[in-house]
Parts: sequence; C-alpha cells; structure tokens
Amino acid sequence: MTATALGEWPGSDPFEAQRIIRGELGDPHLPFLAALPDRGPGSDALGRTLAMLVELPFDLQPHGWRLVAHPGRDQRRAESALSSDINALGDIAGAEEAPAGRIKIHLRGPLSLAADVHLHSGERALLDAGARREIYESLAVGAARLVQRIAAVSRGAAPVVQLDEPDVDAVLAGRIPTASGYRTLRAIDRREATDAWGLLHAALRSAGSPRTVLAIPADDVVLDAALSSPAEALALGVPGISDRQWERLAEAVEAGRELWTGVLPVAGSLSQVSAVVRTILDPWQRIGLPLSALDALTLVPVGGLAALSPATARLALTRLAQAADALNQVRAEG
Repeated sequence: MTATALGEWPGSDPFEAQRIIRGELGDPHLPFLAALPDRGPGSDALGRTLAMLVELPFDLQPHGWRLVAHPGRDQRRAESALSSDINALGDIAGAEEAPAGRIKIHLRGPLSLAADVHLHSGERALLDAGARREIYESLAVGAARLVQRIAAVSRGAAPVVQLDEPDVDAVLAGRIPTASGYRTLRAIDRREATDAWGLLHAALRSAGSPRTVLAIPADDVVLDAALSSPAEALALGVPGISDRQWERLAEAVEAGRELWTGVLPVAGSLSQVSAVVRTILDPWQRIGLPLSALDALTLVPVGGLAALSPATARLALTRLAQAADALNQVRAEG
C-alpha cells in the first residue's frame, strides 16, 4: 500500500516543492510532479492542462480560459510554468543516488476540460461536439508527449497519470450552465465519456504510462461510467462514498482494479494516523473485503494541498505515508 497526493502544492518554488515531495514520499510511495497555483494564471489546474494541448491555442479572459486562433502571452506563461516544473523535477531526480521508479503527473480530464474552457464566442466548448472532439484528441497527444518528457527527465521513472474530472457529474447530468447562466447545456452521453477516457488511456499506454487513474466525484452515474472505462485505478474521497458504492468498488477491487482513497481531510487540523487508518478500515471490513486486498489501495488527501502552509502540506504527506505503513502492518498481521 502506498501514499501520494493529488498534485497541488503551496508556494512558488518548484525546486523546493520537489525536494520536499521526494523526501517525504520515498519508496514504496509515489512522488508527484507538483503544480504551484500560487504563481498565478497558467499554474492553475486548467491553465496547466491547456499548456499540454497540441495545436489548440488559448488565452485568458475575464470569464476564464478560451480557445483562440493564435497563441499569445497567456499561453507562453502557462507553458513556461510547466517547463519550470519539469526542469526542477529533472534537477532533483538527477541528483538522487536512487531515483524513484515511478512519478505521478496530473491533468484535467477531457470532460471537465471541455466544460471549463470557452470558445471564442464565450460559450463553453462543451456545447460544440466538434470542439469537444478536438479537445479530446489534442489532450491525448499532448498528454502522451508529456509522459515521454517526464520519463526522460526523471531518469526513466514510469509516469502514472491522474485524470481529474471534478465536473463530470454535472457534465453527465446536464447541469453545466451556459455562458448566460439562464440555461444549462445538454447532458453528454455516458458512452462519449468512456470513449474519451479510452482515447486518453490508449495514448498514455503507448507512450509508456503503466497506469491511468480517474479522479471522480462519488456519483452513481459517474461511477458506472468510470467502471466501464479502461482506467486501472479510480480515485474517490472516502467521506462521500455510500455503502452501495462501496459494494461496487469492492467488486472492482476483487476484479483487479486499484482504488485511490481520499482519507485525510485538509480543511482544519490534520487527522491523526489512527483516525486515517480507521477511515479506510471501517468500511473495508464492513463490506467484507479481506485485509489481503488492502494492497489495492493508494492513500491520498481529500483535496489539494495548495491552501496549506508548506509545513502543514509536508505534514500531510508524512501522515499519509505513516497511515499507509500502518495499514501494511495490519495487512501483514491479518
């Protein structure tokens, strides 16, 4: 059992972020390429993902990120921030005696990306089937190139890719508002969601990524779609998972799928290790999963760490690693 975090980190120094993350998440845990939204536009979750796209220029407007005809200053800033993060990773990994064998990168998933980026007209790209298709294809190519780039600078580490889909429940339910806010956009068919995830998965596997993780809200329709996707792992916050959903996740674990569980709330004081352990053991034992299956788990925080102080963010990683170690001990004794 291992620990990692979702990807956001406080501060503006990518070298310091990588030094702390790789120090706290040593083997067997999973270090990650940090995003630093405190640096401003272009380092936020959406701008960072747009910086990975291929042949889809973008800029930033008062209403948000927008696809445009030609690249400009906002795009260059986002691409520069991503390059700085990758260079910092390369410098830190290059100085290690025993570099990690895996590295996690995260990006906005295709459905949420289409819901959050706008067309030149100001409407959301989600409205236009052709624009959605272009986004899915561009993201697949760009993410594959990023995997190869990360593997090269991190001395051959296998990049695990986390696709964040925070808005997919609203996308599939038809709750995304139009630009005017007076209507909502038509729901996207679940088949389109699984096809888009499948396109990303195939591109990532071809590029050398061993695992795709879908980070989704605990919603029944979304869970159905995610379980139909080829993603090797699902990431959900444990506090929001119903007993019925736990039963479905148990079946997925028994079939070989991995589960990334959000077990450490980061709003307020951090839970003690014993409380984190109970957060996962209580439902695990309630639904009758064997302790031997705990190795299917990866522990993550409930939310990003960017709003925390650097010291508290570091402590969060320590708590997660300690909780994973404690659960490994429970598994060994069980």
